[in-house]
Amino acid sequence: MAALDGFLEVVVGYAWGMPLVVLLIGSGAFFCLYVRLRPLLHMGHATAVTLGKYDSPDDPGHISHFQALSTALAATIGVGNIGGVAIAVTQGGAGAVFWMWVAAVVGMGTKFFSCTLSQIYRGRDERGALLGGTMYTIELGLGKKFKPLAIMFCTFGLFGCLPMFQSNQVAELLNAQFGLDPILTGVGCVALVALVAFGGVERIGAVTGRFVPIMCVLYLGMALCVLFVRSDVAVEVFGRIFREAFTGTAAAGGAMGIGFQQAMMIGVRRAAFSNEAGLGTAPLAHGAARTNEPVREGLVAMLGPFIDTIVVCSLTAFVILSSGLETVGDITGVSLTADAVESALGAPGRALLVLIVMMFAISTMVSYSYYGKRCFAYLFGAKRDGLYTWFYLLGIFVGAWWSASMVINMIDTALAMMAVPNLIATLLLAPKVKAAATDYFNRLRAERRGS
Repeated sequence: MAALDGFLEVVVGYAWGMPLVVLLIGSGAFFCLYVRLRPLLHMGHATAVTLGKYDSPDDPGHISHFQALSTALAATIGVGNIGGVAIAVTQGGAGAVFWMWVAAVVGMGTKFFSCTLSQIYRGRDERGALLGGTMYTIELGLGKKFKPLAIMFCTFGLFGCLPMFQSNQVAELLNAQFGLDPILTGVGCVALVALVAFGGVERIGAVTGRFVPIMCVLYLGMALCVLFVRSDVAVEVFGRIFREAFTGTAAAGGAMGIGFQQAMMIGVRRAAFSNEAGLGTAPLAHGAARTNEPVREGLVAMLGPFIDTIVVCSLTAFVILSSGLETVGDITGVSLTADAVESALGAPGRALLVLIVMMFAISTMVSYSYYGKRCFAYLFGAKRDGLYTWFYLLGIFVGAWWSASMVINMIDTALAMMAVPNLIATLLLAPKVKAAATDYFNRLRAERRGS
């Protein structure tokens, strides 16, 4: 296992090198500027769409705007916001948080473009279900000659959509808190996810639509309590984030300082893992939304990186950095966040975090089951997609007892390989989105003037 761990460490270093970081940030910035920031200036309208103001049961699709966003957020607002941010600040210092913010802002543009395309180019599977996603965008938007890119996306999606990091972090936390054997945690996670994962996107959308608001309120409330208790160091913490974004800082355990480039690469990688902007997974959920206006779903999707990274990840970063524990010892991941919460709120705070982590992890595991199943169905046919669910459940079990580094390196590598075909397709089809966005916003402006 040590040899495999070392191999994956080398592979992920190449996969998440500077070229991919530049592609993610550069393409996101291009998308934002290409439409003159108009989607970002319509966040109020995006919120109204999400809350159901424009919903119609007669529109084509399977789930509402809110359920689509909830499914996507259930996959993004998860252990990555708690354990992933802890990994970011221990590996990349406080400055990594700044680069997470940058990646999130430009990622809003990427999400708008990719998820609008997932509505413009929708296909049907063998059962006749109307579906969207990166593979359909590639095949229907770019033509059959680009199908190898769709196959590449789905092949790596079979592994990138495995929730091994989630089960791993839950197992780590429960082992530290209660001494629970990771194998038992794996069995428990498999049983809970199986109850929902076999039910299809409608059941997943219904479950996540209830789960996500509760999770967000609980976690934000707890983080704000820490913010209140540690308000005296708030200015210092945010000063560190901006200062160390360009100067670097010490790694965990007081190791040698790390530079600007590593802080940026770690921040962008963890932001991508957390909010999924550019990876091509969210279009799978948003492509199933009921709407006859593709741009509306793009606007709904755009809210994801803002909620996930700008709000939730920022609060996690403050919880950790205000404790000063990120440079003490070798603790990282969700255990570091738990220690930071306990240092501010005591044992009750840690117990609440354990509950929240479990809720986050289960919701993420449920949502990702849909993503992986869609990739499998594209490659092997919808009538066989039940086979992937068993493979998926096996991944949950294995992730619970593998090392955290091995799990995250494998998933990160697969996600990097998913990002490449997704970004290529989105860049090539960007004029289609610009035309649709211009038409939509012009109609919206005329509507408002008329009223």
